[in-house]
Amino acid sequence: MTAKKLYLRSFGCQMNDYDSQKIVDLMEMHGYERTEAVEEADLVVFNTCSIREKAQEKVFSDLGRIRDMRDEMGKKDMVIAVGGCVASQEGKKILTRAPYIGVVFGPQTLHRLPAMVEKFQRTGRSQVDISFPEIEKFDHLAEPKATSASAFVSIMEGCSKYCSYCVVPYTRGEEIHRPLMDVLVEVAKLASQGVKEVTLLGQNVNAYQGKMPDGEMADFAMLIEYVAEIDGIERIRYTTSHPQQFTQRLIDMYGKTNKLVNHVHLPVQSGSDRVLAAMKRGYTALEYKSIVRRLRAVRPDISIATDIIVGFPGETEEDYQATMQLIDEVGFDESFSFVYSRRPGTPAAYLEDTTPQEVKLARLKALQEKIYNHSVKISESMLGTVQRVLVLGPSRRGRGMMMARTDNNRIVNFVGDESLTDQMVNVKITVVNPHTLLGEMVA
Repeated sequence: MTAKKLYLRSFGCQMNDYDSQKIVDLMEMHGYERTEAVEEADLVVFNTCSIREKAQEKVFSDLGRIRDMRDEMGKKDMVIAVGGCVASQEGKKILTRAPYIGVVFGPQTLHRLPAMVEKFQRTGRSQVDISFPEIEKFDHLAEPKATSASAFVSIMEGCSKYCSYCVVPYTRGEEIHRPLMDVLVEVAKLASQGVKEVTLLGQNVNAYQGKMPDGEMADFAMLIEYVAEIDGIERIRYTTSHPQQFTQRLIDMYGKTNKLVNHVHLPVQSGSDRVLAAMKRGYTALEYKSIVRRLRAVRPDISIATDIIVGFPGETEEDYQATMQLIDEVGFDESFSFVYSRRPGTPAAYLEDTTPQEVKLARLKALQEKIYNHSVKISESMLGTVQRVLVLGPSRRGRGMMMARTDNNRIVNFVGDESLTDQMVNVKITVVNPHTLLGEMVA
């Protein structure tokens, strides 16, 4: 029997990428085969993100194009499904705007997608389920399947921080933590399939509190310690961490295991205490810098990436300059920075915002240039050093070149054979380019 075709498009963050792969694995269990050609699809799934307004509007624009293509081709049986945070936020309202959608599911109900698709096909009535069943999702997903030497593992879902600008607690629900053994078993299964690098995922990943078999709770530092002991795992990454739960125990782990990469993503959002309070972040700029100072006492050359919101309602020039000063003091290596986007239903959406958009854009440009300059300096400091890298595959630079990722999250290209893919090798950095490194493999 010919397999049905699944076309899936993922928007947004690594959590969505993880969920998207689980959707693919799940639908394969129910007779589907993934295709990159949307016109071939029997089922089209959009796994969405609503962190920013533009991302949400792009979803509806692209859905309209899919509907038009389906109608032009006369593929009346093509099912269109919307999942992720836009689905969770909008719920049944999506059907008012796009009544042609057959299935609407949330991040916590993706495991119910096969049954929802079948019911829509049987009844012709759109199916909506955006509930938040605790942990059930992980009990009904397909067995973990490695697709490369690097893999994501979700250790928790949701968020209980309720930052004033953020929709995540409303779209993904309150924090739910997977039991310790469930996480370790998944990592071990991936390692047995050749995974060498694992990225632990959570909205506030370092808030993890997983139940152990004896009923006690394991914190994030303990989880990392156990993951580091799994045969085959050579690198541990995680995202996204929150300064409130960046404990001394976690910092100490950087001295205990070299499997923790020399890179951490620690969102600060602003360098102004006044703005941080309005954001309800729960820490000050001084407390953030204290975390960085203690981290660098253990790992002096650790690379720190962050998130920054420019133009939060009420942000003054003084607030903005406090953020610019923090960037220089910390020496951020990378930033996911963007102009504040008002999200309906969040407390910040009701705050007065008098800063002109052109001022916000100018601030963002200057901020990104400052962080870029810090990043270049860090890259230049790597010239002549030997880096242990994970080979990702052939480079875009041409035949005979391979692409790899360094411990501090940089791409390095070097001459090598494709048989090196998914292997760990040593590369000496010989050239520093604006966005990548060049190197040569050494013994």
